[in-house]
Amino acid sequence: MSAFADLSPYLVLIAAGFLPNEIWRMLGIAVAHGLDEQSEPVLLLRAVATALLAGVVAKITLFPPAGLAEVPLAVRLTAIALGFVTFLAARRSVFAGVVAGEAALILGAWLFV
Repeated sequence: MSAFADLSPYLVLIAAGFLPNEIWRMLGIAVAHGLDEQSEPVLLLRAVATALLAGVVAKITLFPPAGLAEVPLAVRLTAIALGFVTFLAARRSVFAGVVAGEAALILGAWLFV
């Protein structure tokens, strides 16, 4: 029983956080299959999604939640800049940009907090 109690927060996270999002992702893949990636509606949706993501990142950076608020603003902005430069340098690799930005944020938090 103790092993299950130790895993219960992770199971709740998977059931309440991961699975509902994955259903929508899979539905999006099924619906988007066969659409022209250069069509006007797809480009509009991509632009809206990018703008929403940029807004969330800006809000978290400028008005950080609890733990992130301890990290200086200069460190947070530097991590974003480094992530963006890495994204461009790695031929528009989102993965590379996220990894570089996160590494810079973690290193900056470790050094300055």
